[in-house]
Amino acid sequence: MTLHHVRRGAGSPLLLVHGLGAGLRSWDPIIDELAEHREVIAVDLPGFGETPPLPGEVSIATLTDSVSQFISEQGLDGVATAGQSMGGRIVLELARRGVGGDTVALAPGGFWSDRELAIFGYTLRPSIALVRALRGSLPALLGNRVSRSALLAQFSPRPWALTQQTVLPDLLGLADSPATDPAIDALTKGPKQQGAPLGTVPGRVTIGWGRRDLVTVPRQAHRAAEAFPTRPCTGSPVRALPSGTHRMRP
Repeated sequence: MTLHHVRRGAGSPLLLVHGLGAGLRSWDPIIDELAEHREVIAVDLPGFGETPPLPGEVSIATLTDSVSQFISEQGLDGVATAGQSMGGRIVLELARRGVGGDTVALAPGGFWSDRELAIFGYTLRPSIALVRALRGSLPALLGNRVSRSALLAQFSPRPWALTQQTVLPDLLGLADSPATDPAIDALTKGPKQQGAPLGTVPGRVTIGWGRRDLVTVPRQAHRAAEAFPTRPCTGSPVRALPSGTHRMRP
């Protein structure tokens, strides 16, 4: 399977891997700025955006396989990768396998405790069911600060500050993407993120959390640091992001 993708800019390549939602369009708020500094390649994972679903099992492993195959097909050996949420989980898995180069994982899924994982599953599934039930009314609801705040409270500490134009594609993607439900099952029922021993990943690994993220809570950072240790001279690979949001929004 060849992943649908876009390329922007020129220079050292950077591969972007999205989370649940609108596919590569989730990167719209920042992709042009990134492309001012390097070549940016953003992919639609199988079952999201314009890439067809996988023919078999949907798991973090098989989604990672599809990205690894894309890297090989496109001659992107050693490419730097960045992923958000589920995409953060996937780029960490690539690094663990020795695929790619420097890795940035933003609010990655996979470091939950059992209790945190149960809360994530119990709250996210009803939220997506609500989005689907309200699908036809989403443009109007997102155009109102009060209803927008109610719909997005799980994903941002400042949902009223988000715009309809940036949020609507992600919510429609959650509602319509054929891989949404199996991907949620992969995150909540599949294995947790495995780590990598010191010195085994192909580049630098940086992991960031929003300070007030309610989906992948920042106290998971110590688990990430244990799973992907760094040499003392390089500092901590774990960063707190000031915005606090789980989605990639201002």
